[in-house]
Amino acid sequence: MKKIYIPLTFSVALLLASCGSKNNETTSDEAAVAVKVNQVTENQTTPLLSVSGKIQSTNSADLSTRMMGYVNKVYVNVGDSVKKGQMLISINSADLMAQKAQVDAAISQATVAFNNAEKDYKRFQNLFADNSASQKEMDDMTAHYEIAKAQLEAAKQKKNEVNAQLAYTNITAPFSGTITNKYIEAGDMANPGMPLISIEVPNDYEVIAMVPETEISQIEKGTPVDVLVKSINKAVKGKVEEVSTSAKNTGGQYLVKIALDKTDAPILSGMFTTVQFPVTRTSDSQMVVVPADAIIHDGQLTGIYTVSQSNTAILRWLRLGRTMGDQVEVLSGLSADETYIVSADGKLYNGVKIKY
Repeated sequence: MKKIYIPLTFSVALLLASCGSKNNETTSDEAAVAVKVNQVTENQTTPLLSVSGKIQSTNSADLSTRMMGYVNKVYVNVGDSVKKGQMLISINSADLMAQKAQVDAAISQATVAFNNAEKDYKRFQNLFADNSASQKEMDDMTAHYEIAKAQLEAAKQKKNEVNAQLAYTNITAPFSGTITNKYIEAGDMANPGMPLISIEVPNDYEVIAMVPETEISQIEKGTPVDVLVKSINKAVKGKVEEVSTSAKNTGGQYLVKIALDKTDAPILSGMFTTVQFPVTRTSDSQMVVVPADAIIHDGQLTGIYTVSQSNTAILRWLRLGRTMGDQVEVLSGLSADETYIVSADGKLYNGVKIKY
C-alpha cells in the first residue's frame, strides 16, 4: 500500500483555517442581536390626547394671621381630622387685650358723656318750645349732643376693630377636614401673611392639567376623561369642569380642571397623573404612530431603530407629535410600511447585526 505524507506545516495551517472558519461563523451568529420588530401603519382611529396633571383637593386652605406674635400653642398635628371652628393655633395677644381694656374704658366714658348730652338736649328742646331758650342755645346743645353720639359710636367701632384683630390670634378650622401641613411650632414668631397650617377636605379631589394651544379648542366642559394615577397605576374616571380661555401667564399652555369621580383608589393630593382626552380628528387625516417604549432619547433628540436591507439596525432621528395613550405620533422621519425595532435582547447601535 502506498503511503501519502503531508507536510506538518500544511496540516497545521489547514486545521487552523478550518477552526478559524468555524469560529468566525460562531462569532457572527453570537454578534447578531435578537430583536422584535413591527411595521409602521397609518392610524385613522380617534386618538387620545395625553397630558400631565396633578391631583389636588377641591377644598383646601393655607391659614395665616394678620397679627405678629409668639405662638402659645399648636393644638393639632399633621394627619389629624378637625371639625369646623375647632381651635388649631393660639397666638399671644397680651397687647391686644390691653388695647381692649382701654377701648372698654373709652366706651364707658363716652356712654356717660352721651347720656348727659342726651338729657341736656331733651331739656333744651322743652325750653325752646316754651320760648325759654334762644335759637343759638338750642343749636349749641344740638351740636354737643351730636358730638357725644359720634364719640360713643367711634369707641364702639374701635372695639369691633380690636375684636377682629383678636380673632386672628385664635386660628380655627374654616371647615371640617384633615391637617396636611404644619409650618410653625409653639414659641415661634408668627408674622402677618405667613402660612401657619394647611387643611383640606379628604376624598374629594380634582386634577389640574395643562393643555397645549394646538389642542385646547377641542377640549370642552363636561367631556369625560380617563385619569391614570402613575404612582399607584390606577385609572380613575373624571369630567372636565373648567377650561381656561387665556394662556397669558402659562406660556401657551391652557389650564384645564378635571373633577374626579368618587373612587376607592388610594389617591392623595400631589400625586402626578396622565389625563387622556378624547380628541376628534378629520376623517381624511392619517398619522404614523409608534409605541412610546420604542423611542430612543439622546438629550433633546428622539429616534427609533429601523431595519436595513442587510438586517442591521439603523438609528433614525424623528420629529414627534403628541402622545396618545402608549403611542406617539411621528411627524417626520418615518414612513408607512417601514420596519422598526420594538425591543431587543442586547445592546443596539448603528450597524449591529440583528436577527428575528
